Amino acid sequence: MEYQKASERNVHVNGSGKLGTEFHCRNGRNEHSVEAKKALVQSKNETSHREAEDESRLQAIEAAYTTILRGLGENTDRQGLLRTPLRAAKAMQFLTKGYHETIYDILNDAIFDEDHDEMVIVKEIDVFSLCEHHLVPFFGKVHIGYLPNKKVVGLSKLARIVEIYSRRLQVQERLTKQIAMAISEALQPAGVAVVIEAAHMCMVMRGVQKMNSRTVTSAMLGVFREDPKTREEFLALTKRD
Repeated sequence: MEYQKASERNVHVNGSGKLGTEFHCRNGRNEHSVEAKKALVQSKNETSHREAEDESRLQAIEAAYTTILRGLGENTDRQGLLRTPLRAAKAMQFLTKGYHETIYDILNDAIFDEDHDEMVIVKEIDVFSLCEHHLVPFFGKVHIGYLPNKKVVGLSKLARIVEIYSRRLQVQERLTKQIAMAISEALQPAGVAVVIEAAHMCMVMRGVQKMNSRTVTSAMLGVFREDPKTREEFLALTKRD
């Protein structure tokens, strides 16, 4: 309060308002710096807690893989398998790390005010995930489009959103919708479109064993769902050569 009074007196004396202006600018920067530091400390604490949890779970997953290998009739004491349960446990934690992430963890300050209302498309984004039915991979390409509503996002963040939801046990239909809904929630655009084309190892390595099969799923929100011409434009621009 005293600083505010000082700035008011300065305005009264010389009409410049300089002292008040300088104080408020400095105060704004200080508040922003404090909030940023608080957020950084909180993020570090959460990361440390998560790492401790992962370490405790790692032992349980490793023991489970040891049981599986023995159930298959393998000798887990032979040289080639001595560290396999640990390696497999670490790999599984990496392949499912999306459970510990949200879009707000990666967007940060990457949403920008921009007077742009034409379609933005990022296509051919590589995607790898694990089918929740058989725990075998499916992989392919993701095409994303959105119509901005005065806000745009850093292009690399779209690929990071794909990674957050693909690094979980998934089905392709749900993955497609989750990506679209996350972008819609974060940007509030006029519309979002997501198409995924993927090969599923549960159809290639086992079961029907169809080597060349591909599964295509789509999620259309907003104008992409309501306006056939907008949807057709997106599908034409993302069509693979």
